[in-house]
This record gives sequence, C-alpha cells and structure tokens, in this order.
Amino acid sequence: MARSADSVAQLPGLILALQDHGPIDDQRPITHVMLRVDGWDSRPRRLRIDGPADTRVVRLSWFDSLPSGLLTAIHADGRRVDLLTVPVSTPQAGAEASMELASHPHNLLHTPDLLAALTPPPGRMDQAGTPTVSESDWESVGGRLQERLAAH
Repeated sequence: MARSADSVAQLPGLILALQDHGPIDDQRPITHVMLRVDGWDSRPRRLRIDGPADTRVVRLSWFDSLPSGLLTAIHADGRRVDLLTVPVSTPQAGAEASMELASHPHNLLHTPDLLAALTPPPGRMDQAGTPTVSESDWESVGGRLQERLAAH
C-alpha cells in the first residue's frame, strides 16, 4: 500500500499487524489508539476494523501534545504498544533510515529523537531546495548515529 496520511486507509492494517505481533497466548484486541493530530489528514473518533476473526470498532484519540511520529495502541487488557510512524512527507530514503534505526537492537532513542536524528535542522536548504547540513550540525543531530550503532 502506498504511504499516505489518510488515517481511515492506513490504520486498519497497521492495527491488525500490531495485534498479530503480541504474545500468542494472549491475543487481546487493540481497543484504543492515540495519535498526534498534525500527522494525519482525517481524524475520526472511531474506526471499524475488519479482521480475519472478527469486526470491531477501535476508539481513536487525537492529541497536539504527543510527540511527532508516536502512535500508542492500547489492548483490551491495558497493555500499551508505542510505535514509530514516519510522516508521509518524509523522503523515501529518510523513512527507510528511520525504520532501520528504530529496529536496531542497540537503539535506545525514543520516537521524536529517531526522527530528529535523521532530519536536517530546519532552514538549511541549497538553491535547489535540498536540505543541507554542516558536519558539526549533522553530528549534533545524530548524523553519526548509524556508525555508532554498527560498532555495537
């Protein structure tokens, strides 16, 4: 599926995938998802999820105060899962790098820091509109992070 900021199109599959990756002996459904407001085009309060075993409605809550890129899913038993979501506006290479970094076994960064580590500081563009960063700035936002993680 193509990346988009359409919550109705993107969230059902994501919710089902998150639920399938829980403990096998305790497949409690996800009942509530919390998201940041500015990352999505539409903000429904409830979302129908047609799963292989059932159809249910999941409650969605939208917040300005959540870190950018954070999605929190809450299971029926109260268990929480925090997930990095990469904004659709992120270039493909940056999105892939974010996911690779997030999945690294030695990664200790939280969602906002993961995105910041791979995003140039605002306002640094060349004449073609391509982000540019000096070596010292890149170091300060984690430009060498991949090399440090690879050393572990």
